[in-house]
Amino acid sequence: MNTKNKIIEINGISLFYREAGIKNKETILLLHGFPSSSYMYTGLIEELSDDYHLIAPDYPGFGLSATPAPSAFEYTFDNVSKIMDAFIDALELNSFHLLVQDYGGPIGFRIATNRPELIKSLIIQNANAYMEGLGEWAMKIGEFQKANDMDGLHNFKDYLLSIDGLKEQHLGGASRPSDIDPSYYLMDNAFLSRTGAKEIQAAMFFNYGSNFPKYPEWQNYFKTHQPKTLVVWGENDKFFTKVGGEAYGKDLENIEMHFFNGGHFVLEEYASDIAKIINKFIK
Repeated sequence: MNTKNKIIEINGISLFYREAGIKNKETILLLHGFPSSSYMYTGLIEELSDDYHLIAPDYPGFGLSATPAPSAFEYTFDNVSKIMDAFIDALELNSFHLLVQDYGGPIGFRIATNRPELIKSLIIQNANAYMEGLGEWAMKIGEFQKANDMDGLHNFKDYLLSIDGLKEQHLGGASRPSDIDPSYYLMDNAFLSRTGAKEIQAAMFFNYGSNFPKYPEWQNYFKTHQPKTLVVWGENDKFFTKVGGEAYGKDLENIEMHFFNGGHFVLEEYASDIAKIINKFIK
């Protein structure tokens, strides 16, 4: 694997991204989830780099990208999506397959809805666009918000950002936890140890509710544009259950679904299997 680690400045913010493969091959843009970074895709990139051109950025405040203070940059899904939109233009990505996980869903779906001509296909891994399939942890967050229990909400957010919470997110639901490289959750923990990183994560975490009113808009995009879609899903995810993955079939006609006995970060356990599915899907 020949992965290049690059930096580009977008709207005054230094963004880190990984680039692998050959530019004249099919491009896959990989958008990561909470509270991770492009590092979550290293196994998949290794599996696919011989056949594709792969681009995996870190959002502002995540991974190795710059961490402007919340007073200097508005950490919302709308704003991060605008930065990723500008990133796409800066790299002159005119057509690509969009792979999204968790936060990558609402960020990527905003881009796809606004610029459908860019999207050759969608590859969706544990990222919801329907109210169906909200799991135990997503429901817990909703209950705290409904009861206006801000202490409970903050305590749960703090747990998710702790080393124990990170380990549970990466290992929970896995069929073979011992197969998962500890560097995945240790790397997340290292990035979260940077000055101001947890405050940035809190801002995004509390903005997540802004995505729910957009679900009908994204569903209309699915119905209207009918992008070819692949769903690969860890069915033991505490954030988004199997029902959330199956829901895409309501609006998308050209869709393929694969469910695994795994968790939220199913790629860490099944990178090779999922790479083969992606390869067959695209080709």
